[in-house]
Amino acid sequence: MEMINLFINGIEVSVEPGTTIVEAARKVSVDIPTLCYHPDIEAWAACGICIVKQEGSPKMLRACATEVTQGMRIITHDPEIIKVRRTVIELILSTHPNECLTCPRSGNCELQAMAAELGIREINFQRRVKRLEKDESTPSIVLDPTKCIQCGRCAKVCQEMQGAWALEFLGRGDDTRIAPAADVDLIDSPCIKCGQCSAHCPVGAIYEKDDIKPVWDMIEDSELHVTVQIAPATRVAIGEAFGFEPGTISTGKMYAALRRLGFDAVFDTNFSADLTIIEEGNEFVKRFTKGGTLPLITSCCPSWTDYMEKNANDFIDNFSTAKSPMMMLGAMSKTYYPQQMKLDPKKVKNVAIMPCTSKKYEITRDDNMFSTDQQDVDAVLTTRELARMINAAGINFATLEDEKCDSILGEYTGAGTIFGVTGGVMEAALRSAYFLITKEDLEDVNFTEVRGLEGIKEAEIDIKGIKVRVAVAHMTSCIEKVLNRIRAARDAGQEPPWHFIEVMACRGGCIGGGGQPVLACDDVRKKRTAGIYTDDEKSVRRCSHNNPEIAKIYEDFLGEPLGHNAHKYLHTTYQKRVAYTLND
Repeated sequence: MEMINLFINGIEVSVEPGTTIVEAARKVSVDIPTLCYHPDIEAWAACGICIVKQEGSPKMLRACATEVTQGMRIITHDPEIIKVRRTVIELILSTHPNECLTCPRSGNCELQAMAAELGIREINFQRRVKRLEKDESTPSIVLDPTKCIQCGRCAKVCQEMQGAWALEFLGRGDDTRIAPAADVDLIDSPCIKCGQCSAHCPVGAIYEKDDIKPVWDMIEDSELHVTVQIAPATRVAIGEAFGFEPGTISTGKMYAALRRLGFDAVFDTNFSADLTIIEEGNEFVKRFTKGGTLPLITSCCPSWTDYMEKNANDFIDNFSTAKSPMMMLGAMSKTYYPQQMKLDPKKVKNVAIMPCTSKKYEITRDDNMFSTDQQDVDAVLTTRELARMINAAGINFATLEDEKCDSILGEYTGAGTIFGVTGGVMEAALRSAYFLITKEDLEDVNFTEVRGLEGIKEAEIDIKGIKVRVAVAHMTSCIEKVLNRIRAARDAGQEPPWHFIEVMACRGGCIGGGGQPVLACDDVRKKRTAGIYTDDEKSVRRCSHNNPEIAKIYEDFLGEPLGHNAHKYLHTTYQKRVAYTLND
């Protein structure tokens, strides 16, 4: 392949064809500012911040969307370019509210950072801020269109990456605004509460619904016994909020910080990920060996569950009835835990630290989330919210000594931790499915075929001569392709192309969840993923069925997998719903 040679500010660089000016500049340590651009989505040159010059031409180019050509000589910064960028930012600021002190993105806002870098101290345009009503209709995210800078990232992510099509631009000219499709409330739109819009918004126009105050209220109530659980993916991302490299495993520091915040018991969702594998693994083996609806489709991701109920409800019978690990642990924290600790279950509360905004929706999704005669999980905080809470409490996260979690609902295997990445649920399930079918443990528990950031991954696993065909999809835009292949086989009266399918709504799985630290891209996702697999590899036990605490909870409380108590507390049901709710 012939490389393209060009010059960026006089520095020679050689890149592959198809490289944009922004990408080429970064190879020689030149950062061209952008607002609408994000590596996850196709560049569309909306904001005009990235303008550059080509020597010998009076025309300014938009660097995010312009591919390099042979012999280009690009100037990225000069007085004229900086003046244009300042003018564009001043124009944006003239329609943007001055509410930085109370904005959830203050200190981590791309517009704020760019204004500071350009030294903007006053705005030379008449201010004309249009006050638009907030949309707080969902329990997961808040849309504040007054702060929208019309970069379009949220709409492109929602449409192209997630395939939900819940957000779009409405109106024309000066009346253009971002809003749910059909101009309904978010709760009545195809929104799946994944929060990728909030994770990609450069400002505070979309953000997670803040539940920190209710959690503080619980902790401060001396009558309550407040427990907390941490999801697999949070441990490799929260460090980013405190200056750590993405992928740094901060499990022990999280346990320590949560105790300092005042939680009475610290659990780990990895434990209930192991519990999920026992239930889901047995469910799969039962369907696979004794007859049942196939393929079995995993159900840990509430955004995917929401999408399925609205847009793919012809697959309800294919869905695993196993609850997500978060909801399983919530149920055990209100039943098994108080039984063992001689506590009043009505006084026990459970808070979940999740990488995901849709988990806020999941805790009240339907009556199955109240299996303990009360709400099984009382509140969900995203990774971002927990970081803010730690800072507010004056805790120096970086210098905390590692601590251990409480043992009753905390012991986990490597299989539990890999739930945090795309392919992880599948790999964990296969490790135990092999044992459930053969009664033998695998010598090599690594199923590398289902790992990586490819949108759809397929593999055929040999379990002592038994062929198991599996697929893994992440991002809801990819799953429709998988579902259509199953529908085609179904219509033709053929066997489905796969026996077992894992789906995660967010790119990379939960490590790329909508509640994780913002500014994630594939480089960050790969580092977080590497941290998850490191945690798996260093585990003494790497298969869920080898977790001694899992064996004990079945012996003491649950009985047998898929049994009466297991179904009561660990399983759920699904229903057909509509994607739009339109008012007359």
